[in-house]
Amino acid sequence: MSISHTYGPGKFGLSFELFPPKTPAGEQEMFRHLEHLMAFRPSYVTCTYGAGGSTRDKTLDIVTQARRRFGVPVASHLTCVGSTVDELRAYLAEAAERGVDHIVALRGDPPRGETNFRPVEGGLRYASELVDLVRREFGQFGIAVAGYPETHQEAVSPQADLENLRRKVEAGGDIVITQLFYVNDDFFRFRERCWQLGIRAPIVPGILPVTNLAQIQRITSMCGAHLPAQLSKALSAAEDDADRQFEAGIAFATGQVQELVDAGIPGLHFYVLNKSPATTAVLRGVRLPAASA
Repeated sequence: MSISHTYGPGKFGLSFELFPPKTPAGEQEMFRHLEHLMAFRPSYVTCTYGAGGSTRDKTLDIVTQARRRFGVPVASHLTCVGSTVDELRAYLAEAAERGVDHIVALRGDPPRGETNFRPVEGGLRYASELVDLVRREFGQFGIAVAGYPETHQEAVSPQADLENLRRKVEAGGDIVITQLFYVNDDFFRFRERCWQLGIRAPIVPGILPVTNLAQIQRITSMCGAHLPAQLSKALSAAEDDADRQFEAGIAFATGQVQELVDAGIPGLHFYVLNKSPATTAVLRGVRLPAASA
C-alpha cells in the first residue's frame, strides 16, 4: 500500500523515527518512550538501518515488535551500503514476511573513514536504483525517500540534488521525508523548487527538537544543517542548566512546527532519538489539523 495514502485532503501524517539501541536495557527504555508517544496516534513508526547493514536483524526486530505491541504501521530503513542486490532482495523478502508496511529507501553514507560512496560488487550506487528494485519486485511496500532542504553535502549543486530527488520519486518513491532543518524558509524554498521541477509527492518535514547545544552541534556538523543564531544564543545562555536548555529548545521547536503546520505541510516526521519528552512537549504545544488529533 502506498504510504502517500497517509497524507492528503482531510489527513495529516505523523511519524516517529527510532534507531536500534545497543543494549537490552536501551531497547526496553526505547519501547517505554514509544508507548508514551503512542498517545499521539502516529500514522507509522520507522527504524534506521545501521552503517553497512550492521543492525539489519535488530531493525526488523524493532519494527515488528512495535507493530505487534502497538498495532501501528511500521517502516524499515534500507540502504545500499555494503549490500549486493541479492542481499537487498533477501532483506526485503524477510521484511515482507514479518509484515513490515513501508521501506525508507536511502543510498546511505560512506563507511566511516571514507569520503566517497562506492558500491560493493553486485550492489547499487544510487537510492533511485534501490527505489526501483523495491517498486518492481516488492510492490506491496510503500516507499519513502529523503530530501534535503539545505542540499545534500555531496551534491554538486542544489539543482543536481533536486534532479536526483525527482529520479527517486519517478522510480517509485511515494513521499519525501526531509533531513532535519531549523530555518523554515529553507524548507519553503525547497518545497517550491520541488513543485517547479514537477515533484508532486508529499514533502514531509523532518523535525529534531534541540534540547542540548553540544549534541545538536555534533548532529548538524554531520548533516550540514544550519543552526540559527537565536537558537544557539538561547541554548548557550542556559549552558549550565539542563532544564533551561530543554525549555529554550522546546520553545523554538514549537514555534518552528506551528509555522510549518500553518503553511500547509502534509505531516510531520520526528527524529525522536528513542526518547519521548521533547517530541511530547512540542506536540502538546502546537495546534495540529483536526485529522491528526
